[in-house]
Amino acid sequence: MARYRPPAPPKSPYITAQGYQQLEQESKSLWLKRREVTKALAAAAAEGDRSENAEYIYRKKELREIDRRLRYLQTRLPKLRIIDQPPGNQAQVFFAAWVTLEDKNGNESIYRLVGPDEIDHQPNYISIDSPLAKSLIKCHLDEQITVETPGGKQAYWITAIRYTNK
Repeated sequence: MARYRPPAPPKSPYITAQGYQQLEQESKSLWLKRREVTKALAAAAAEGDRSENAEYIYRKKELREIDRRLRYLQTRLPKLRIIDQPPGNQAQVFFAAWVTLEDKNGNESIYRLVGPDEIDHQPNYISIDSPLAKSLIKCHLDEQITVETPGGKQAYWITAIRYTNK
């Protein structure tokens, strides 16, 4: 008997233009890879007994993983809203902002607020759905924010906000 698992909360539909292009490129490369895997699977299937054919079993698993990711991309890409213009008020933190934070020890961290689908592509990208990003939205320069972390509450000061790459 399976345990009930409630559905995950919906992800924000926002994405940067660069993130959208990367997802489209991933989709195209997966279709090309799928062709190769399908050919290899057919060759492995032609060898005979499939129950003990390691190549056949591996290729079936690989094909399932590719198909799962393609299904996700095909349903997710049409729902995404591309944000390619900076906001009117660039003195506040909004989507796609680069934010420099300083903690109480003087350590600086730079983060970019992006959609949940593009956080794997670059270091220092955080999802707009994360607790840190949610507490940063609509904040101003030199404002202090407090974020609940697994280690307790952390205070940060916003020392810089920009909407251009480096």
